[in-house]
Amino acid sequence: MSKTLSQKRASFALEKVSEVGNSIRKEFKTFVAGAPSIILKNGFGQALAFWYSKGTDSNMNLKHNDKHIILINIIREWLSQEDFLNNNNSVKEFIQEVLDSDQSKFLTLQQETLNLLEWVKRFAAADLNS
Repeated sequence: MSKTLSQKRASFALEKVSEVGNSIRKEFKTFVAGAPSIILKNGFGQALAFWYSKGTDSNMNLKHNDKHIILINIIREWLSQEDFLNNNNSVKEFIQEVLDSDQSKFLTLQQETLNLLEWVKRFAAADLNS
């Protein structure tokens, strides 16, 4: 019996939220609660660019235990795993592919990300590792 896309999203989100480290769990929970609003207010590409800038140091090196980069990686992995995008090797390549997408694909990526974030938010709010 195969799972629906929504069931796959939920399972994926549960797994990824469970992997968020104890040291940043509370700030991740707060951050992801507002992530969909940021996308809807500013646009998907702008949100990714902003989060990328927040998750890098002054030399543009990724801070891997940063809530922004963790969320981008969750989105990147989901969209790649479900064949919405290529299997990108880096966060930068992922963002570039999103930005290079035609309007139809871009809107699909944005909607799929919003659908995923609803599950990420729910599981982060549930604080399942407590």
